[in-house]
Amino acid sequence: MQKPLGRLATRFFAYMQMRGSTLARASELAAPLKLSRGQALRLLRRLEALGMIARVRPGLYLIPRTLPLGGKWSPTPGQALAALLAEYGGAYQICGPTVFNLYGWSTQVPQVTYAYNDRISGSRTIGPLRFQLIKVASKRLGDVEKIDEPDGTSTNYSSRTRSLVDAINDWSRFNTLPLAYEWVRAELSEGRVGAGALVSSAIRYGDIATRRRLGEAMERAGASGSALKRLAESLSRTSSPIPWIPNRPKQGPTNPRWGVVVNDGD
Repeated sequence: MQKPLGRLATRFFAYMQMRGSTLARASELAAPLKLSRGQALRLLRRLEALGMIARVRPGLYLIPRTLPLGGKWSPTPGQALAALLAEYGGAYQICGPTVFNLYGWSTQVPQVTYAYNDRISGSRTIGPLRFQLIKVASKRLGDVEKIDEPDGTSTNYSSRTRSLVDAINDWSRFNTLPLAYEWVRAELSEGRVGAGALVSSAIRYGDIATRRRLGEAMERAGASGSALKRLAESLSRTSSPIPWIPNRPKQGPTNPRWGVVVNDGD
């Protein structure tokens, strides 16, 4: 059973609701709550320890809009990432295992949320949520799908097309090749992703190796000739073919159109 809030905590939540804010800093609470900065900081730390608020970074805390039943509360990944990146003036989009599960390509429920962003790298914990932040150039952010959360906020996820490109481009991080080639085939054959849109995303967000490997995958999947022609035109001729499946021996026939050694054994 939830213990009743103390008088100070009740005042704190009432003030935050009146203010209409979900972010709190000790320095901003001291005067309105008639506390010293040290007292305000101790209050925030105590509420964090009780699982009622979440620390975004030292001195900055994320607050629920309404008190949760049972007292414990967790922000959504989107709330947490938006609050963190806003501090750095950056943007984010969730990628990797979370979106692979979201789109039904994987049944694995990840314990860590991966996110591309244009400001910071490394691991972060916000409340009970764990994140792996991947810093990329700002031009490599985009092609996102915004999904509304029950609390009225929205979360940025890499789109289906972008996620297929990422599964090939960032295969070593996500351990997604050769499985991602099956995802490409299924998405194209079921019409959930268009060949033209996939090529556009690959040209914008994928490196040369990604476009070569994707070309082979799309050709096998029977993608339209015009889409494959545009993808091929984005590449230059090469005398150094790369393995289609990068973590297998470079043995097999070479497809000169894409400059890949088809080493899947088929």
